[in-house]
Amino acid sequence: MLEPGDLANRFFNNLQIRNVSAGDVIFRVGEDGSVMYTLIKGQVDLMVNDQRVETILEHDVFGQGALVQPDHKRASTAIARTDCQVAELDRDKFVFLIQETPLFALEVIRSLSTRLRKIKGEV
Repeated sequence: MLEPGDLANRFFNNLQIRNVSAGDVIFRVGEDGSVMYTLIKGQVDLMVNDQRVETILEHDVFGQGALVQPDHKRASTAIARTDCQVAELDRDKFVFLIQETPLFALEVIRSLSTRLRKIKGEV
């Protein structure tokens, strides 16, 4: 099964790719978020109150919460754990994928559900 990031990359061959060095901040809690990210290469830590709550692995997506919340604020800080390559997906492309490819929507939901289960200690 394709990961959400793989589906996004198949639809949009010209996504903005960004190289991020280990230790660099991708976004900070409380910032306005206008893009979500697909992790092409590397690992990214999501931090809340200076505590790592999750590590994002290759081919997964992160930052999508800011695209769907009314205030568009980031709920965590994303820091590159390793040297990374990320692709940026803006809200218009995100909405297009949700509307036109139900599989993308299901995979984003699955990704979020898996993260929530980890927090709850179910995985």
